[in-house]
Amino acid sequence: MSSHTIDAIVGIDFAAAGRQLGHLAVVHSDNEHDGAVIPVPIAVLSGPAEGPTVLLTAGTHGDEYEGQVLLHELIRELDPARVRGRIIVLPSLNLPAVREGRRVSAVDRANLNRALPGDAEGGPTAQIAHIVEGVLLPMADFVLDIHSGGSVNEYVPSAFVYSGPTETDWSRKVAAVEAFGQPYCVIVSPDFVSGSISGAADRAGVTMISTELAGRGTINRRVLTDARAGLYRLLAQVGVIAPPSGTDDAGPHRGIDPEADAVAGPGITYLELGPRSAVMARAAGLFEPSVDLGQPVAVGDLIGRIHFIEELGRPWQEYRAHMEGLVGTLRHPTLVQTGTTLVNIVVPLESSSRMES
Repeated sequence: MSSHTIDAIVGIDFAAAGRQLGHLAVVHSDNEHDGAVIPVPIAVLSGPAEGPTVLLTAGTHGDEYEGQVLLHELIRELDPARVRGRIIVLPSLNLPAVREGRRVSAVDRANLNRALPGDAEGGPTAQIAHIVEGVLLPMADFVLDIHSGGSVNEYVPSAFVYSGPTETDWSRKVAAVEAFGQPYCVIVSPDFVSGSISGAADRAGVTMISTELAGRGTINRRVLTDARAGLYRLLAQVGVIAPPSGTDDAGPHRGIDPEADAVAGPGITYLELGPRSAVMARAAGLFEPSVDLGQPVAVGDLIGRIHFIEELGRPWQEYRAHMEGLVGTLRHPTLVQTGTTLVNIVVPLESSSRMES
């Protein structure tokens, strides 16, 4: 680990108790960042009792908002005296992208969730990735990286997990998924995409789950409420806070108190997302969907049509389901290009026991 990486976290003493606020000093100088540093916010909540270290991140993509709101709330409202161990919180992990409200930022146009292990001497995204894998993951016993569908997609509200890499790892992930308690859990293959935080956590032997909470570049109030309760259940399940008692003041959300009788829903549907799931646009134009998010589909069912903007006499192009399943993601901006993912068809699984070796 380079001395630059060690010095890159400013204002935080990881051995100290209480609530601390600081930043990652990401070195960069251009027309907008004349001070040569992009200050990525970080908070640490440490309690008087020993316990695990939990790493919570959001804003890995800047246009995904439920997680950002949840983690800002947690930093303000959770009393560090109630923490057993330490919670490290980064609600705007890719700060340049968050500032722009874009999946990736104009600063270097790099995707943070494809950039790990990163590079201490690289661009801003590579530096953030290097700090995550080189400094923060080695401290952590558990990681939650909160994603949503962003500006162009909507997901069924889900936990999102890489299967494996061992039976023990998988059982720990399933326990976390069940505590978080979203309606769905999307399971993908080990190391689903190169350079992801999930893949880095598996390499480090750290239990991690991610999420896909709605999307459309906005906040879904129902999904936010469910995820708020799920976050507190999850923190209790991993042992970093006490189990919900219903007696604590959770701040301004009393009407939807995440700690008062916070019980998961009736059951989680496990879904497989694989290399055949995507229905891709074969042409540019206006996408008219014929299905709704979460709708079951059979082979041959109409998914939607693309209308050609400048070819007035050309018939629309139809898209049909190539496999049986349900609509796990749905494209929302109507304008699409060749190669745009229109929907992903995910396959319900009989249980959570499926694990890729």
